[in-house]
Amino acid sequence: MDRIFDLAIIGGGINGCGIARDAVGRGNSVFLCEMNDLASGTSSWSTKLVHGGLRYLEYYEFRLVREALIEREILWQIAPHIIRPLRFVLPHHAGLRPAWLLRLGLFLYDHIGGRHLLPPTRSVDLARDEVGKPLIANRYTKGFEYSDCFVDDARLVVLTARDAADRGAEIHTRTRAVEIRQVDGIWQLTVEDTSSGTRTTIQARALVNAGGPWVEQVLSSGSGVNARAKVRLVQGSHIVVRKLYDHDRAYIFQNADGRIIFVIPYQDDFTLIGTTDRDYDGDPAKVKASTEEIAYLCASASEYLAKPVKPEDVVWTYSGVRPLYDDGASEAKAATRDYVFELDTPGGAPLLSIYGGKITTYRRLAEEALERLAPYLRSSAPREDFKAKEGWTGKAALPGGDMDVSAIAALTAELTRDYPFLVPAHAKRLAHAYGTRASKLLGNAKSAADLGQSFGATLTESEVRYLMSAEWACTAEDVAWRRSKLGLRLSAGEIAVLDEWMAAHRTSGERPLREAGGRT
Repeated sequence: MDRIFDLAIIGGGINGCGIARDAVGRGNSVFLCEMNDLASGTSSWSTKLVHGGLRYLEYYEFRLVREALIEREILWQIAPHIIRPLRFVLPHHAGLRPAWLLRLGLFLYDHIGGRHLLPPTRSVDLARDEVGKPLIANRYTKGFEYSDCFVDDARLVVLTARDAADRGAEIHTRTRAVEIRQVDGIWQLTVEDTSSGTRTTIQARALVNAGGPWVEQVLSSGSGVNARAKVRLVQGSHIVVRKLYDHDRAYIFQNADGRIIFVIPYQDDFTLIGTTDRDYDGDPAKVKASTEEIAYLCASASEYLAKPVKPEDVVWTYSGVRPLYDDGASEAKAATRDYVFELDTPGGAPLLSIYGGKITTYRRLAEEALERLAPYLRSSAPREDFKAKEGWTGKAALPGGDMDVSAIAALTAELTRDYPFLVPAHAKRLAHAYGTRASKLLGNAKSAADLGQSFGATLTESEVRYLMSAEWACTAEDVAWRRSKLGLRLSAGEIAVLDEWMAAHRTSGERPLREAGGRT
């Protein structure tokens, strides 16, 4: 209670962690709490894209699309290990959006966002080009190919939090906000350790509610604020199947109902298909892909692919709830993906609540949030090295990303040379997950045995220890499904062994970095 933070943040998704990183880099003291694991909600259940949102042009969301397209290359440059370019093939056929409209949309997509590094759109002869081979023969003859980027969404969140912690922010996972109240113009935030039940109260001059699907519940825990904005919960589900084709391009398919789905090469040996859009009114923590959604995604992909996708082909599903701003749109697919802030000052101290947003624009959202809070923060005075419109977060690499966007192959080769016992697939995975920090978890190892116990699928004890000490991992689920996607390759038995090992080492005095202590 002695210390007063400049800023306290509730929510450890991409928005909360993005604000924490930006704020601490501007000289503010920052406290962030997350009731579960980082990225355990909406932020790890996306379609894994850093993209402008081609279809949002239909809803005249030009500002959102332009901002997202600008961010696309910025994010790629600060995190080239977890973000990579991806070419999308858009087959065209009569009866859906006319070709001239697609051409116009793609022209805008290429030009309104200041594309510099990514290749432009091209027309494709699907009857001759290799990208036409997986499609139903003779049905689709013409198409377009354009650029966007793929992102490891959960790692983006964790690395953003790691950078915030390295700069001095306190990041507390498994820590639930149970009460917020004001005393003499200062927020008092009571948090509870979800494993021990221990409660602590911290003080802050400003409070950010980045609760995502739980944004309204946060407000109801004693803030004294009656929310004017409303959140619209929209469920998005995805399926993963075995690799459907050999080339490296993704597809964007237009459905007769006006929706689109993506078919994306995933984790080398799999294909990701998604997403759905439907309103959701249950507990966001219990959302699951329904039988109907799985059937819909299979049928949508099978409208285009020569080899039909069947529900029995699905090896994994995931589903998340997007906390969109309720703009009154009649259909979930038409609800705005833009973000909306609600700033309240009950008793004088600011509370900023965030509605909506998307992974691609998280960094700009953070900048704008801090611009709104600037009058209340100590760092509000202009600094010579900071310009609000050209913020530092777009220039400083995320942990492991301090390399050129084309350097990932060279880094993989370097790891193979420095650690010759690594099989190529292992070295490639570590390079993509950790970038230039991969050597931190490999250390001085001279053999595979030096990495300790093997849990399967190239996951070793040294990596798990690193994830526990530097990336807030506490359970096998944190490791297998968020810090990596090795759950696709590990058996249930192997995951159980991993969970037991981590539980034993959590209780043996090896404190996981649940709160940020020390730099990595």
